[in-house]
Amino acid sequence: MKTTGTNPDLEILYEDNHLLSICKPAGVLSQEDRTGDPDALTLGKEYLKNEYNKPGNVFLGLLHRLDKPVSGVMVMAKTSKSAARISEQIRQRTVKKSYLAVVRGEPEDFNYLTHYLLKDTASNRVAVVEDDQKGAKCAELMYQTLDRKNGLALLKIKLITGRAHQIRVQLTEVNLPILGDKKYGITAPGHIALHAFEFEFTHPTLKKPISIQCYPPPKEPWAFFKIES
Repeated sequence: MKTTGTNPDLEILYEDNHLLSICKPAGVLSQEDRTGDPDALTLGKEYLKNEYNKPGNVFLGLLHRLDKPVSGVMVMAKTSKSAARISEQIRQRTVKKSYLAVVRGEPEDFNYLTHYLLKDTASNRVAVVEDDQKGAKCAELMYQTLDRKNGLALLKIKLITGRAHQIRVQLTEVNLPILGDKKYGITAPGHIALHAFEFEFTHPTLKKPISIQCYPPPKEPWAFFKIES
């Protein structure tokens, strides 16, 4: 397993001349904010600078974000051309993102959820609203129940849209709160049990399909379940 050799150290899932993908640990920011806490983008740039003896500023394009308490796959671009091409795939919704979540409740074996969401930027909270409310955005996802144990369930979630906090809010709305989600779900020790498991896209130069996966850490509550791709 290759890592970035930074502090904190990040597992490298995929790298070539155009892309760098890491597994972001829970508690690490996606990009720098006013707190000054460690962030994946800065750590990725530090790795590239040290690994390839690059002078000056290092380019690394942030293509998508994960909330700080969420772990999993992040893909970043090492060139501006790659950044533009994958960003266009994201806008066209040809990129496929899958997540794993541990929820409390009794989910269906399969389900499709659609809601209208409205974000309050002042409180950084998202709420389910009526579809005709000003500023409301449609949020869609599908989930499959992979396993159940002791009142908990392991879900695999495929995003159709990419709204802020949408998985957390939509699952809570249907009485399937995510374990450890202190904002919308169930308070529990540790970080939220939400993990970006897979990122599927077309390589920006090779034009071939790429699938990058990252398994959650082998500890509770993930350790309660057998996780397969």
